[in-house]
Amino acid sequence: MQTASAQGLHVLVTGGAGFIGSHAVDRLVAAGCRVVVLDDFSTGRRDNLARWAGDRRVEIVEADVAEDLTGPLAAAAGFDAILHLAARAAAARSVEDPLGDLRVNYGGSARVLEYARRSGVNNIVFASSSAVYGDAVDLPISEEAATRPLSPYGVNKLASEHLLGCYGSTWGLSWTAFRFFNVYGPRQQPGSPYSGVISVFARQAFAGEPLTIDGDGGQTRDFVFVADVVEALVRACLERAGAGRIMNLGTGVETSINGLARLIIELSGSRSESRHGSSRAGDIRRSVARIERAGQALSYAPTVGLPDGLSRTLSWLRDSMAEL
Repeated sequence: MQTASAQGLHVLVTGGAGFIGSHAVDRLVAAGCRVVVLDDFSTGRRDNLARWAGDRRVEIVEADVAEDLTGPLAAAAGFDAILHLAARAAAARSVEDPLGDLRVNYGGSARVLEYARRSGVNNIVFASSSAVYGDAVDLPISEEAATRPLSPYGVNKLASEHLLGCYGSTWGLSWTAFRFFNVYGPRQQPGSPYSGVISVFARQAFAGEPLTIDGDGGQTRDFVFVADVVEALVRACLERAGAGRIMNLGTGVETSINGLARLIIELSGSRSESRHGSSRAGDIRRSVARIERAGQALSYAPTVGLPDGLSRTLSWLRDSMAEL
């Protein structure tokens, strides 16, 4: 993708202290934007934004995305775009706490859209998920595939997409939705049980512990590096590229969890072995994206392959864990 830039635009990033959100903040500032980060820091980390401390281009507002946003954002009006990334980003957690997932993932989207409608913000970029597809029959998965989510998380992401469409048709809001496949990279935290499988495997490999694979490990995923995803998000924010469309963000490459475990052990130089545990409720068997739509609308073309991306991620995780 060509580099997007837009000097002086004012962008609200919900969940901007999180893994993907903080990378998006970095990229938006590099493009010349002023950014307001809204985050409740339940999973986001202030360390992710440390480089912007004291910088007038980045303002941090600590608030809950599932509450009325008018008050917390009263002093930061006049946004050109909202990048809505705040979420409980874990299907397993949604199975354990479906009402909590409903409140944050659907309720938060409703709050953001209502704030946009009342404040006159007319460019909403939304982070949806490949979880909306469930166990797709036809692979690679296109945006026209049937949506049969297996978890409350997937249900609430899909419902949020419909709400975007409703606000677009009823009040004329311009929106773009991206269905993320398995995003990974630096700043993905390994300490939580809800972390991505790559960060969990990396922590286990560095500690010389067995890499615990849910089920038989034959399930597959499409792992996409965070920088590639962020470039698409920023282009949609700055140029309204792909407005009114739902698009997959992945790589089009299918990798098994068993294969991922072997690659992480090799790249980390670990002596760990793999072991298999029980399957997780709501776990999807196979997942890989078709990405032609994003390619046409945004010139989206992932540039970081899995071995390279894993090497960068493992290096960051090794340094991060050494500081603890």
